[in-house]
Amino acid sequence: MNTGRPLADALRPSHLDEIAGQAHLLGPGKPLRTAIDNGAVHSMLLWGPPGTGKTTLARIAAAASNAQFLSVSAVLAGVKDIRQAIAQAEHQRAVDGGHTVLFVDEVHRFNKSQQDAFLPHVESGLLTFIGATTENPSFEVNSALLSRARVYVLRALTQQDVVQVLERAVGFFSEEAAGLELEVGVLELLADAADGDARRALNFLEIAVALATGDDRSVLSCAAAQEVLSGGSTRRFDKGGEHFYDQISALHKSIRGSAPDAALYWLCRMLDGGCDPLYIARRLVRVASEDIGNADPRALRISLDAWEVQARLGSPEGELALGQAAVYLACAAKSNAVYAAFGAASEEVKSSGSLPVPLHLRNAPTRLMKALDYGQAYRYAHDEPEAYAAGENYFPEGLEQRRYYAPAPRGLEIRIGEKLERLRALDRASGSRSTSLTSPSSRRSNEDDA
Repeated sequence: MNTGRPLADALRPSHLDEIAGQAHLLGPGKPLRTAIDNGAVHSMLLWGPPGTGKTTLARIAAAASNAQFLSVSAVLAGVKDIRQAIAQAEHQRAVDGGHTVLFVDEVHRFNKSQQDAFLPHVESGLLTFIGATTENPSFEVNSALLSRARVYVLRALTQQDVVQVLERAVGFFSEEAAGLELEVGVLELLADAADGDARRALNFLEIAVALATGDDRSVLSCAAAQEVLSGGSTRRFDKGGEHFYDQISALHKSIRGSAPDAALYWLCRMLDGGCDPLYIARRLVRVASEDIGNADPRALRISLDAWEVQARLGSPEGELALGQAAVYLACAAKSNAVYAAFGAASEEVKSSGSLPVPLHLRNAPTRLMKALDYGQAYRYAHDEPEAYAAGENYFPEGLEQRRYYAPAPRGLEIRIGEKLERLRALDRASGSRSTSLTSPSSRRSNEDDA
């Protein structure tokens, strides 16, 4: 059946009670619900995944306040379109004193100057601004505009919410065409594939109904629905927006938290969504150094091996290698001691300036350099007892014996820590009076070795 109008648009709710989900915003007594019911629409930003009712909510809010509704898509519009909308709002006010609600879809796609164009007119009350975005407004919307609009977060619909939308659509089909029959479970199948997006679910249903066949009635089977869904992944994922960074953050934190099953889940979520496996491989290498470090140095090698497998073999062999690495990293002993030490040393370098290298640590390949005492009094460690020059100083003057690295009491770093303590005991026995300063970022305390 083809009505010439998309099913999602034909079934667009006209009242708040018809909107699926969003009870946290539209339930009885909620501030947004109360404002719309009272016709007191205000400037707002509607932030949420696709197909959760942002456009519909804006239309209903405008209708409830008896306002002229103007819609602009940031995907297609420019400053000229914004000026035209403002001119329409001014005309509406001049003719009958009427108010205008300007709805901007995908507002995050407007640049700063385009977003700024709304500000004086929102400030003057000429129009009420309603923006819709799938991206975090904190990053994508100007702070000036953000301060003039209240942010409402719409949530992805549950399976039950989407099924209710589909049931309403089935009623629409039943009225327009000869009896439509449903195989048990078909709506749930479509709802699961829609992944919280009502518009996507309705599009699936519309195509599935078109494929349904029968002698004197339409039968929508699970097989027909599966045919519609066979085109690939239907899960939400973006390759550069907030969902992307949320998921890689979840993967990293799962590994840091020694949760191999959760790490595998987030790894598979990202791969399923189309994330470049080589990007994940790079992040696993980062995790190996940042969160495991010398507690288990094998973690870095395993991560690099997984990266190489992915680069050489591709999928699916490479993805399995990434899974193996993620599980190993999650199960490995954890230490951020090197990460913290590297940060502390970097800050020291920035704050202390270009201190000269001590003469005894400089190379002396020429006679002049030797005459200037380059390399003089350097102690070759291999010639010293235990191959360690006890009491020697390797820092510039003023930074004697800074201590940035504090091994964690886990994994191989237990043994590393024991060795460092033994070497410091040799320093003390040698009569060295160098000082020891603990890195501010270290979580372990260290005694002064004076």
